[in-house]
Amino acid sequence: MNRIRNGQSGFTLIEIMLVVVIIGILMTVVVVKLGGRQEDARKTAAGADVRAYGQALDLYELDNGFYPTTEQGLKALEAKPTTPPEPRNWKGYLQSGLRKDPWGTDYIYKYPSERRGSGYDLYSLGLDRVEGTEDDITNWK
Repeated sequence: MNRIRNGQSGFTLIEIMLVVVIIGILMTVVVVKLGGRQEDARKTAAGADVRAYGQALDLYELDNGFYPTTEQGLKALEAKPTTPPEPRNWKGYLQSGLRKDPWGTDYIYKYPSERRGSGYDLYSLGLDRVEGTEDDITNWK
């Protein structure tokens, strides 16, 4: 009943190495193809945040007749400011709270606007975290 095998079954070291190399090449192709997509997703998320914060700021202005000052900042959308001008009809404008941009820095808010002529400036510094460069995500572009 016991049979003795003349040959060994299984994979040789060269076959295993060939499979590992093929998997490595496939992973490299996937990473290269999807690598740029991650940065595109971050830009899209930052743009969505700028629009959402902009809508909340516009509601704040509709309710109170003015935008928060630069000093009060975007925090005025989360908690009622206690410094002048204090809003009379503050209602809480961000249920989810303030987030940092996808690159880990705070969004920048300035009122009155330095770029638009009226209203406010709201932007992310983007990947390079330098103001005034091509990768900034703004409410005036």
